[in-house]
Amino acid sequence: MSAPAAPAGATGASDTSGTSGTAGTVAGTAPSAAPLALTPIFLRIKLSLLRNGLKGSSKRKAAYFSTLAFALVVGFFMTLGLGLLHGNAHAGTVVVLLAAILALGWAFMPLFFPTGDETLDPSRLVMLPLRPRPLVRALLVSSLVGIGPLFTLCLAIGSVIAVARGAAGAVAAVVAVPLLLLGCVTLARAVATANVRLLTSRKGRDLALLSGLVIAVGAQLANFASQSLFQAGGLSKLEPVEAVLQWLPPATAVGMVDSVSEGAYGRAAAQLVLTVAAVAGLLWSWERSLTKLMVTPDGSTISASGPVKDRSGAGGGFWSLMPGGRTGASMQRSLRYVVRDPKTKSAWVTALAIGLIVPVFNALQGTGSVYLGSFGAGMLGVQMYNQFGQDTSAFWMVAQTISSTRDAYVELRARAAALALVTLPYTVLVTAVTAALVDDWQAFPAAVGVALALLGSMLCTGALASARFPYSIPTDGAFKNVAPGQGGLAWGGIAGGMLVSALVCAPVIALAIWLNMAEHRDTSWVVLPIGVAWGWLAAWAGLRLAAPTVSRKLPEILLAVSKG
Repeated sequence: MSAPAAPAGATGASDTSGTSGTAGTVAGTAPSAAPLALTPIFLRIKLSLLRNGLKGSSKRKAAYFSTLAFALVVGFFMTLGLGLLHGNAHAGTVVVLLAAILALGWAFMPLFFPTGDETLDPSRLVMLPLRPRPLVRALLVSSLVGIGPLFTLCLAIGSVIAVARGAAGAVAAVVAVPLLLLGCVTLARAVATANVRLLTSRKGRDLALLSGLVIAVGAQLANFASQSLFQAGGLSKLEPVEAVLQWLPPATAVGMVDSVSEGAYGRAAAQLVLTVAAVAGLLWSWERSLTKLMVTPDGSTISASGPVKDRSGAGGGFWSLMPGGRTGASMQRSLRYVVRDPKTKSAWVTALAIGLIVPVFNALQGTGSVYLGSFGAGMLGVQMYNQFGQDTSAFWMVAQTISSTRDAYVELRARAAALALVTLPYTVLVTAVTAALVDDWQAFPAAVGVALALLGSMLCTGALASARFPYSIPTDGAFKNVAPGQGGLAWGGIAGGMLVSALVCAPVIALAIWLNMAEHRDTSWVVLPIGVAWGWLAAWAGLRLAAPTVSRKLPEILLAVSKG
């Protein structure tokens, strides 16, 4: 292998300056020296990716550091809250359950959550002459750099403080914190590496939809199950669950501290052995998966055979119902993304599933309300954010057709119309199902009005966020929904937009609340036409305000969405 080919494999054609030279050093180092130099080199690569991802945009810097500050504040208060549990009879139950949930999140969220960490994809390194064991060490150390590990460290420290008692407990706590952190990070890496080939293929990314849906449904089931347990008798009902989870790594690390504090040294020794064995097993599994990934060709190297079928279907069936001109073309393009693009499809399937699960499950548990039907509208309304990012680098073709504010307005209006085409009937259907389950048809019109007002408000703020806070959705990895350095920008735009949306539709919500509290439920139907008009007006105003920004900042938007 020639040395010049190594940097491209190491950085994946990243735009980081200085990373190529570092990777070239890896490729040109003698095999005997590579294990000694690999870890600091990968650590510098990770820091370079973080640093260079923030270059050229003050918004990205502000978003990233605000996200970091938010994580630190939340982590601090959670650590403080866990520390206040010290001496509580149920402290062990709480922290063991928390450690298990934390590990579960680390196992699955890197695959389906927009972390923006491109180092999760080890297939970028297949062209480099690197041995698996030193590579595992280097990737493990670089994985400890980031907001996620820092937040996990805060929770780990708070958990051991809650259960550690005495000198022996303090010593066990010092051992448990790094074991819990290493267990979570290693679990995430092992799962990601084992699934990288599956999730980076087209069929595999479509299959990941089912996994994401199962995780979403499972999370809701766990949520409602925990609510039932708390209602049935508090934390004491969770002690049987804790008795099982304290023997499942890496939650065994926290369970070990609790056992030592209680004087059960034999049980603590067994939990320590289980934790260490689990971390070692995960490292071994990670190394095996990495070796297989490095030496086994993937399906992209095999030529496809068979005739190519024309699947465009342009101009026929459902698409013939679209309006003509630019509006119809843009609507059709947006809807085809939902059907064909794995990442867009994943976001839509998850939103559709959770938007129905939450109100229905609450209704089945007797705690539901017909107004929870607006949850579905909110989940789908989020899809309006970053409209240009879903085009990825192909947005330049759309940008060529935008030469005026009018063009930008028509483009945004068509995208909003495509979203509303699905969301409007879905919202009415979810609200109707919820009304039937809670047997409150009298409030059905008002609930639909509130939901549509919320939808219009999110179309408004979504258009503004798409114009002012665009970010790239990389196409080269199933785990990455945000380009490196843009994660804070993405979540900042979405969170800020949702907050403003709640303020925009607040008058309609206040009207619905007043009619219910003032015993005017028989006239609450007036919320429906008011909500429809309010939502339409908000969406129209948002599109009008966003269009000049899109027209004026088109080069910046094109650069931002093409970054990945």
